[in-house]
Amino acid sequence: MRLSPFFEELKSAYEAELDDLMTDSAGHDVLAKRLRQKRKQLPDLLPMIACNPEMVAVAFHDGMDFSVPNSAVMRDLLAQEPEDLPPWEVLRETVHLQPWAAELAEIVLKDPDGERFLVVTACLEYLHGRASASIEPSPGQPRDDFDEEDPDADVDLEEAGADWLAEQGFDRKDRYSGDS
Repeated sequence: MRLSPFFEELKSAYEAELDDLMTDSAGHDVLAKRLRQKRKQLPDLLPMIACNPEMVAVAFHDGMDFSVPNSAVMRDLLAQEPEDLPPWEVLRETVHLQPWAAELAEIVLKDPDGERFLVVTACLEYLHGRASASIEPSPGQPRDDFDEEDPDADVDLEEAGADWLAEQGFDRKDRYSGDS
């Protein structure tokens, strides 16, 4: 699956937004509570849907189901730039909204940017839930997976992390706790 540069960038921002909502400072899972808060705040967040859709789209997290036969529609949308996206009505047969999400959609659709926002949100939710394992970056975008053809391309992540920390000025920690 190919992503347009628009969705390539938004996917990362959306995932980061969900990660930020996931836990509190003590490490407790507070995602459900924070999503409920976002959903209650949705009318106040509408000014952000054009400039920062990922910050508002999380309110719809887990509120959209995608029909399997029409997943090609979603893959095609992910290759589009925002100005080429169809109206929300085109997705009505492809995307099923949970009842609570349908209520939120009614609020969003009153905004002039609401249709485009819902299409973008559906794409982000589709990416998050369905397609993350099979995404290919757009032409010219770097791949972030390893090269299966080249076994030397496999990297020891612990060693790479230790190298990076050392470059930042931190003392290198030995791998084995007994060594100093």
